[in-house]
Amino acid sequence: MMQKFIIQDIDSIPFKANIHGQDAKHISKVLRLNKGDLIDITNGRGKDYTAVISNISQNNIEIDIIEEHESLTESPLQITLCSGMLKDKKMDLVIKHITQLGIYDWIPFYCERSIPTPNEKSIIKRHQRWEIIARESLKQCQRSRLPKISKPLSFKEVLNRSGTHDLKIVFWEKATQKLNTLKKESSNKKVMILVGPEGGFSKNEIAQSKENEFLSYSLGPRILRAETASISSCTIIQHILGDI
Repeated sequence: MMQKFIIQDIDSIPFKANIHGQDAKHISKVLRLNKGDLIDITNGRGKDYTAVISNISQNNIEIDIIEEHESLTESPLQITLCSGMLKDKKMDLVIKHITQLGIYDWIPFYCERSIPTPNEKSIIKRHQRWEIIARESLKQCQRSRLPKISKPLSFKEVLNRSGTHDLKIVFWEKATQKLNTLKKESSNKKVMILVGPEGGFSKNEIAQSKENEFLSYSLGPRILRAETASISSCTIIQHILGDI
């Protein structure tokens, strides 16, 4: 299966567009496509398209987008994953894999046991890198919608955003409720998941989450690394409630 390429400003069909840079090199040098070959396009907002190559060079691919169709790769479950802030490469790993798992939104946040807050310039660079990683992951896994990536919030701000969700889950190593008690229900379309940083959540934060109607669950008897917990939680919830 060929990877998708993202063109975000598609208007009506037919539509002419150009693919530049590394994507153009990939099409010409790695995939070895030629004039007249078909490629898959997405606008990153849930729509897929079929395009035909009209002209090709190493650094520029001219295409005619000839057909629009609904995505078959987006999950019916809208998962918002909220991850406690970790060091750079760990967060990069999280966004790469949860994009492949089909999450809808990603909200990194600070809490009591998070890493020290970086300066604003560093946060801007990290946010830009996360968006690039999500784009590359989307192309590889054939998704049609880029997850919305928030700039880091406070724990209180995350809780304030939880009100519109049908189901709210906080994963905590001391929780006694197991996920085999969670049942698939048609009303649970929007799910928010909270996963803490390396040191986990404090008892005070768990109490605050419960005040905001979060259900506390365990990820099993073993203590997982924070980045593993983020990826695992999305996988399990997609398996129980989504399309995995």
